[in-house]
Amino acid sequence: MNIQIQPQRTAAEAALVDAFGERLSLLPGNGEVMLKRDAAIEALKAGLPTRRIETWHYTDLRRLLTTVPAFEPTAEAKAVAPLVEGSSVLALLNGAAVKAAAIDGVKVSPVSEKLGDGTYAPALGPQGADDAIGALNSAFVADGWLLDIADGTVLDKPVELQNVQAGGQVHARLAVKVGAGVTATVVERQTGTGAAFVSSVDNVTIGEGSDITWVIVQEQPETATYLGQFNAWIGKDARLTLFVMNAGGKLVRQEIRVVAKGEGSDFQLRGVNLLAGDTHTDVTMVLDHAVPHTGSREIVRNVVTGKAHGVFQGRINVHQKAQKTDAKMACNTLLLSDDGEFSTKPELEIFADDVQCGHGATVTEIHRDHLFYLMARGIEEKTARGLLVRAFLAEVIEELEDEAIVEALEARLIDWFAAHG
Repeated sequence: MNIQIQPQRTAAEAALVDAFGERLSLLPGNGEVMLKRDAAIEALKAGLPTRRIETWHYTDLRRLLTTVPAFEPTAEAKAVAPLVEGSSVLALLNGAAVKAAAIDGVKVSPVSEKLGDGTYAPALGPQGADDAIGALNSAFVADGWLLDIADGTVLDKPVELQNVQAGGQVHARLAVKVGAGVTATVVERQTGTGAAFVSSVDNVTIGEGSDITWVIVQEQPETATYLGQFNAWIGKDARLTLFVMNAGGKLVRQEIRVVAKGEGSDFQLRGVNLLAGDTHTDVTMVLDHAVPHTGSREIVRNVVTGKAHGVFQGRINVHQKAQKTDAKMACNTLLLSDDGEFSTKPELEIFADDVQCGHGATVTEIHRDHLFYLMARGIEEKTARGLLVRAFLAEVIEELEDEAIVEALEARLIDWFAAHG
């Protein structure tokens, strides 16, 4: 007779299970949605992922997530100034969608409506046994934004999706359906002021021939845990450029799951991780090249100071029929302290034989000769170090075509280094 003993729940696991029982009656959803929520919380009851799960090897969530704050329904979050002046802003304030102005060519609706009538139920649920973020979000999500961008739409100004917290728990969904022949820029802001536990899941489908730039700026305070997931499916001859900047948060995991499902599709990832203090930031990407004649380039740059620990796991899967795939991935890290750490795990799994694929990773310090050269010309050491760090990161930022976004991101680099350099 075999007796299986479940490990005792951690304080964080117990808090999540208890919170679900307390919140269930307040969450929107019909019977089908509630079944999805129940299944999600059952998955969580089995325990948060540990390093024994390969995809969580460098981020033992069960150990690192020590506390989970209670929901704070009376907390008042305020929208922030947009990254680019003139952007169309759609705000989620402490998890609730705020009425916004109409956007030409874009149909906008809050997720709470689609949860209420059950039409959003198929989008709920984890994508596998290791999808803790999908399970957490499916169990607790109450609101978000759904965008349907019509065929042929060209947006002159970015659409900015803001998820702003003022403490407690916040769980959001951002779903965007992009039609054919669309050109648009979407800015996603993850920020706030309180001690918070935040999860956010994006689902983006891109139609034939569209060109989408998506910028994620994560600036949570060092009192917050942020778990994000970006899912995208790229259609025929379409292009997705994803830029991710992590510049905050105590415990951060940003997952990126992309499928190049249409011939001629292209995916570009550029990432900047600014890590300080004793924070932990994990960016994990899985990219599937599912059809022939697709391309991708991933470049991630990391700056680590203090006792921070960073992670980049990047996996590219080239399916058997995905001939003529052209995929390259690089992760480069600059260590500014002896106590900082960065773990890199690039992977290629290739089942096609006519492809061009490669990956690489480097870890280095500021070159002493470069620092000496600047200081010999009268530049003080901190300023010189800042110039070298910005030069290290500028390459990936300046690839963005919108000059206003580039300027805004570079300003954040300056502010971050002033605080942590």
